[in-house]
Amino acid sequence: MREPGSKIARAKFFLAIIFVAILAACVRQAPISHSPQPFNPQAAPLTKTPFQPIRWTPTYAPPTETPTPTLAPYNIWLAPSLPPALANGLSLPEDWGFTTNQEVADSQLVIGAENPVSRWIFALVAPFPTVMDSVSGQELHQAWSGKIDSLGGGQPLLMAESTLGAISAYWGQPAAGAVKVLPASELEDAAWAQRPSWGIIPFEELNPRWKVLAIDGISPIHKDFDVSDYELVIPISVLGAEIPPGVHIPSINRDPQKLTTLIMTGVTALVRATAFALEQQSVIYPAQDIGAWLRSADITHISNEVPFAEDCPYPNPVQPDMHFCSRDKYIGLLEQVGTDVVELTGDHFSDWGTGAMTHTLDLYAEEGWLVYGGGADLEAGRKAVIVEHNGNRLALIGCNAKGGGYARASSTTPGAVACNFDWLGAEVARLCADDYLPIVTFQHVEYYTYAAQPDQQRDARAMTAAGAIIVSGSQAHHPQALEFANGGLIHHGLGNLFFDQYSVSTATRQAFIDRHVFYDGRHISTELLTIMFVDYARPRPMTPDERISLLEAVFAASGW
Repeated sequence: MREPGSKIARAKFFLAIIFVAILAACVRQAPISHSPQPFNPQAAPLTKTPFQPIRWTPTYAPPTETPTPTLAPYNIWLAPSLPPALANGLSLPEDWGFTTNQEVADSQLVIGAENPVSRWIFALVAPFPTVMDSVSGQELHQAWSGKIDSLGGGQPLLMAESTLGAISAYWGQPAAGAVKVLPASELEDAAWAQRPSWGIIPFEELNPRWKVLAIDGISPIHKDFDVSDYELVIPISVLGAEIPPGVHIPSINRDPQKLTTLIMTGVTALVRATAFALEQQSVIYPAQDIGAWLRSADITHISNEVPFAEDCPYPNPVQPDMHFCSRDKYIGLLEQVGTDVVELTGDHFSDWGTGAMTHTLDLYAEEGWLVYGGGADLEAGRKAVIVEHNGNRLALIGCNAKGGGYARASSTTPGAVACNFDWLGAEVARLCADDYLPIVTFQHVEYYTYAAQPDQQRDARAMTAAGAIIVSGSQAHHPQALEFANGGLIHHGLGNLFFDQYSVSTATRQAFIDRHVFYDGRHISTELLTIMFVDYARPRPMTPDERISLLEAVFAASGW
């Protein structure tokens, strides 16, 4: 309070304060002590509100006018263990203040579940080229207690000082040697340098170079994430006087209304033996084991290389030539997997002539699907597909790197778009400048190797240098390497999604489906879903041993 300017005013002021203090003594609560208790969300359900970070400075500024004695300042004490992002998101009315003295605080914001007003989500992470996908909650707690060393290669859990403070306030202190504390800016490089390793970071600090490990099968990057069953959620409570309206405390650091998932796939070509299986089994037969994965995404991408044609003949499973078409009814498979965006960069889009390409574009338009990388003419095919979902602004753009007869789009004719890298780089940069997240897909040269080849690396890195956050190779019939370059993720080849190369090699039976996760305008994570073909048409999720074999081969080919 600012001191009154005269002795008389000072005397009146103190009389008023004494009077108010006498009244307040009847109702004011005594200082509070805090004993953390296990979090029980059913006992005190939270009211979720969107996370709205607001920068604040925790210093008390004296009022510029003599306060009215009945409006004494209200003080709140913040526990040092609170997550920094929560503290930075806190906002108070002007007549409220922060205090560093816990004993005189009217209210305290602390770690614990006595009167929960917020929950803070943390993620168990490892470097991206980690084969392990999930741990149990019991294993995590044992590691915290120093009773197990099999996780993370026996390395201590890496985390920032603030994370250690928040979790320790709820779980208790970790065992000696169970945790290694580093500055937040150094965690990622340290983890990559000592693989295998693992750590814990706040959800808001995720980025694609981290792999998020599920705990008891629950992951905060999944759309069906249930916070009530997740181990790494820390409750924050208010103790003391109830905080009235006008005070903003972020209720959680993960808002599902800011999350978007994008599924990207490799080669689809509903021809030859694949098409024959559709005739013999059913149109949706290839999707029976993986359809749920594809449908679960907010946006599902399919790279369909082949046009639909009304005069397309009954399929020959051993067709000798490479002149392809698909029968119209096969579009039911694309409907079944929840297609939203169709890439048209494929080598075979023009195989059945102009009429079939136009017919195919009409079918996609009737479905309401967006198309890019090819189209009714060059201008249409060059346009990026723009998708805005939950505040995330994605732009998908692509081209055929082989060119020539594989990419016939011109100013007057339909077809796939040939790559012009000067144009493509400039367009990616423009999309970045317009606050989109550019995703570039290539129909590149086909190599039957896990390793990416120099021309693939050159072209993909040029796109991340221009600003692409993801570059994906749609052409590969053989799964290929990944890399991080210029701040972007490159996956040089995903392999087949629906195509009949079952008998070519073991590797052509293997493939990836990539699930990219975006949050609040950022690419925060990518999951590698792995599939294995059981015949010429139908892939299924890999077994654990099959998955380990593929990931180890691809990570080795990636130089990891």
